[in-house]
Amino acid sequence: MTTGAPTPTYPARPRRSRMRTFLPLGLAAWLVLEIWLLTVVAGAASGFAVFLLLVAGFVLGSVVIKRAGRRAFQNLNEALQRGGAPSSSGSSGNGLMMLGGLLLMIPGLISDAVGLLLLIPPVQKAIGRYAERTFDRKLREAAPGTLGDAFQQARMQRPDGKVVQGEVIVRDEPGDDTPQEPRPPLTR
Repeated sequence: MTTGAPTPTYPARPRRSRMRTFLPLGLAAWLVLEIWLLTVVAGAASGFAVFLLLVAGFVLGSVVIKRAGRRAFQNLNEALQRGGAPSSSGSSGNGLMMLGGLLLMIPGLISDAVGLLLLIPPVQKAIGRYAERTFDRKLREAAPGTLGDAFQQARMQRPDGKVVQGEVIVRDEPGDDTPQEPRPPLTR
């Protein structure tokens, strides 16, 4: 029986991204693999050897994070004393060193291996270049009104390095043909 009222139409649910679909599955698989690998190594060597390996990874990771953080702070301090922006050459290396140290601190042998790989300078440079190219490509592909578009607009600067923010207001009303008198120039 119909009442004559229109049936409500619900908007289609947006499609989940692959990242949101497979990230929990990947994390679970990684955790299972880490635990399995730790039990295999503990069976081959001893539980105490695995414990020492995990403690050594934690200590090494904390030393790496402290060193990278100190170097990043020193680069920032030098840049502020010069009156310019920090150089981008060392910042990606510091970030990847911190990530490598964090992976060393996480208990597990696979995370330790990936963390040690991130401490190698050629690997850092390759990953840094790849990340920068990917980030720039994503910014160029950003649709108007998205967060990527906001980043693109924020990067627009004058040649002398100054950023001028403002808004242009155009008044094109049909009955407004009266000339306006010139305004005095803005001074500081």
